Amino acid sequence: MRPLWRCRTCAAPWPCQPARLLLTREYRRDRVALSIYMSSQLFEATADLVRLNPHPAPSPAELFDRFLAWTARPATRENASAPGDGCRPGDLTPEPHADPPAGRLPETI
Repeated sequence: MRPLWRCRTCAAPWPCQPARLLLTREYRRDRVALSIYMSSQLFEATADLVRLNPHPAPSPAELFDRFLAWTARPATRENASAPGDGCRPGDLTPEPHADPPAGRLPETI
C-alpha cells in the first residue's frame, strides 16, 4: 500500500517476511537483480515516507535494514570466514613469518 509502504495482505511494513520470501524465491538465480530492485524500492519509499512524515524522517539505517540488508547472499562454506578473523572471502592467506637468522634483529620491531 503506497505511499505508506505497508503490505496489502498483512499491513506490516513492506517488505514483510512473506514478501521477502517470495522475492527471494523469484530472484533466486539473480541476487544482484534482487538488490538492484530493492534499491529502487528503497529510493521510492524514502521519498514517499519523508513526504508523509518529515519530522522525524525515517532513519536511513532503519530503511537500509528494511529494504536492502536482507538481500545479501547468505553465508556458505565457500564464502564464510570465522567471526572477527578480519578476513573476507577472496582474501589471500598471508605467508607465515620466518624467524630472522640467529644473531640478527628483525628489520621491523
